[in-house]
Amino acid sequence: MAVGRRRPDPNPGHGSGISIGGTNNAPLQNVVGENISDVRQTSSVQGAVDVDAVRDLLAAFRADVDRNAAALRNTTVLRAMADTVDTSLATPDGPQVGTLRGIAQALPALVVGTAVQQGGEALATAIGGLLS
Repeated sequence: MAVGRRRPDPNPGHGSGISIGGTNNAPLQNVVGENISDVRQTSSVQGAVDVDAVRDLLAAFRADVDRNAAALRNTTVLRAMADTVDTSLATPDGPQVGTLRGIAQALPALVVGTAVQQGGEALATAIGGLLS
């Protein structure tokens, strides 16, 4: 019996890459420290998204931007995008698809790592669901 020897860790140096929301392709560990590889987390819109749902998310996003304006680098751009979405949704001929699609694609990159990330991603996902 060897006293004072311990088993080496089978996979040293791997950390946890847990994230809530968005896409996650990082290595994860379960509670006993075993590595879980190739775990993918994605979100999608289930069912149809109506204009009222997008407007509700837009109002919440605007409130988040206003509340966190001092800490955001792109406050003016985010407010302009919100105004554009609002104007597009109010168009009598229906939403301007190209404009909304561009906003849905650009918005997640603008809010990543900010206090408004969750609301921005939810709004972008809802816009994408409205257009599909």
